[in-house]
Amino acid sequence: MFIKEIQLNNFRIYKGCNTISLLPSNDANVVVISGKNGFGKTTFLMSLVWCLYGKQMEKVDELYEKEIRDKGNYTKYIVESLNRRAREEGETEFSVMITFSDVKIPDITCNEVTIRRSYNIITSSSDKVEVLIDGYPNELIEDLTKENQKGEEIFIRDFILPIEIAKFFFFDAEKIVSLAEVSSNLQRQQLSRAYSQVLGIQKYEDLKTTLEEKQDEYRRRSAKPEERKELTQLHADIKNYSEDVADLNKQIEDLKEEKNITEKEVEEIQRKLIREGDRMSLEELNALKAEQLSLEQKIVDKQSELKELLDIIPFALAGETVANVSEQLNNEKLALEQKYKQEDILDKIDKIRADIENARLYTNIVFDKNGIKIREFYEEQIKRLVKKYFFVEESPIPENFKVLHDFSSSQFNEFVQLVNTIKHSFKDKFTQLNTEYSFYKNQLDSINRKIRDAQKNAGDEYTLALRDKKNALISRINQYSNEIETTVLKIGETQNQLKACRQRQEILRKKIDESSSYSLKEQKTRQLITKLQNFIVLFKEEKKKSLEVKMLNSLNILLHKKNFVTRVEVDINFTGDDIDIVLYDKRDKVIDKASLSMGERQMYASALLSSLVDESEIEFPVFIDSPMQKFDEQHAENIIKYFYPSVSKQVVIFPLINKELTEREYCLLKPNVSRAYLINNVSTDNSEFVETSPEDFLSTYNLIYNAD
Repeated sequence: MFIKEIQLNNFRIYKGCNTISLLPSNDANVVVISGKNGFGKTTFLMSLVWCLYGKQMEKVDELYEKEIRDKGNYTKYIVESLNRRAREEGETEFSVMITFSDVKIPDITCNEVTIRRSYNIITSSSDKVEVLIDGYPNELIEDLTKENQKGEEIFIRDFILPIEIAKFFFFDAEKIVSLAEVSSNLQRQQLSRAYSQVLGIQKYEDLKTTLEEKQDEYRRRSAKPEERKELTQLHADIKNYSEDVADLNKQIEDLKEEKNITEKEVEEIQRKLIREGDRMSLEELNALKAEQLSLEQKIVDKQSELKELLDIIPFALAGETVANVSEQLNNEKLALEQKYKQEDILDKIDKIRADIENARLYTNIVFDKNGIKIREFYEEQIKRLVKKYFFVEESPIPENFKVLHDFSSSQFNEFVQLVNTIKHSFKDKFTQLNTEYSFYKNQLDSINRKIRDAQKNAGDEYTLALRDKKNALISRINQYSNEIETTVLKIGETQNQLKACRQRQEILRKKIDESSSYSLKEQKTRQLITKLQNFIVLFKEEKKKSLEVKMLNSLNILLHKKNFVTRVEVDINFTGDDIDIVLYDKRDKVIDKASLSMGERQMYASALLSSLVDESEIEFPVFIDSPMQKFDEQHAENIIKYFYPSVSKQVVIFPLINKELTEREYCLLKPNVSRAYLINNVSTDNSEFVETSPEDFLSTYNLIYNAD
């Protein structure tokens, strides 16, 4: 799949109709789009996400979620996307249109698919999205339509790109380092669901669920009355709990939106109060407010980081116990490895003895009493020598050794990472975070005092009314926060009930299956489910191993520390909504990803993205904002030579020339560049695309921006 062209019409800084062609040519797969800050690079990337996902764009990137939150809600946010000059001239509609080529749609032959999303600030209550196949509407869209979802939206997610994995194709290269910093259970669950989608596992899980629901219909017919009643009730409970979780999540979204709107009202009242205080200008207020928001966010971030470290403190205080557990776990791992090795050697010895015995039978040798002793002697020697030359003895494990913990591979790696953190980075990191937190807190207190001082001089009825209204709104914000927290707890409780019902359902299914006889059709369904279950297990294992190999290869290519990472272990537990990717050094010790430099984290994230995109076999263009922000020369060269040419058949990058892409780096990239564009800022409210040949790109840039 390729994006042939994109058309922006009155969308933000792009006034009128602006069309840009992105189709690669020959063997070159990279398209470069550049311009100075504020000219429209990020706006262009955002336009694509909006065209595909509309209101759901906030699920793709935190940037969009934050911008929507800052405006209060999606409607207020998107209304401001109409170009300012176009609004002054009386126009009311803006749109973005993307034309795709080589789209594969089952049972439909097509050359192009066009998606157009528009919004009219006067007449629209929501986005209008259109999908045309070879220039015409298609009945497939109507067939996909459901009660709560438009067919066009479903088509985009099913045949273009699921929203759950869009973050792997639209990303800021500077921010993808967050993939190397995943630590909380929520982050790991979100990534696990995304990986399940991108690796193609989810579609098989969904098919299995559909077949199991069909099999439940057969079970209800053959089950005992009480079992049939319980199975029906469980099915209803699971459906109701699932709907409850969806409703509760919707409630949280609504509460957050109301909270955002109320916070904006408080900010406006705050501005009025400060103006009434006559202590500072509006420009000073805005600067102070921006600094206040920045400090509040920094404090929240530091609190979050400190909270994570606080979870480690009990382990650090129990150092001796942790050391004992670590030794026990190492011995358990060693004992398990020795057990497997011993079993393997003994199995091979038995095979050797069997081969010798078969050979003796063919030679018609008959042992007498002395011959039997000779045979026993040689068998013992073979057994001893095989052990001596093919099995290296490990450190002996005490005879009375007992397995106490029986950790899984993922749990063992997590514990090793915890111990490494306590040993190497915990103290320094805690001290640093505490110092930074105190510094930001003191700065924020100082700013808050300035705001309070500005308010003290305003004591008339008008300002008193403003203060009362502000306090009432703050109380409402606190109420929203409490309701959100309560709803989150309800979701947790409901999910636990849902999990219990599914476990009980599985037990009951097995019980009915063991005591019932099914028709040929029902047996066939059961066989299909079993085969599918086995296939999913093998498929997951295959994807896991393939991802490990591809990640290791990518890391060794991209990192300039050769053999820094010698093994990658991907522990995927999709049923438990959990995933962990562990890196090992040449001593087979776990590498703490928190200890990696920013450049190394970006290399790790790039290797992960490249491996996922390759493994997914999803043919979709990759869009990269702020490329090579944290790279040194060698890392930048590796990215240009090995990442961009291979990550996708169509790669679009948005660099700042001379900062994120130097002349030397562009010369390395140029053989892979098929098209090059500059964003020319015609006026404050209008930018346009200027196409140039890859050879003349830098000279044209210097000419337009006077950068010589």
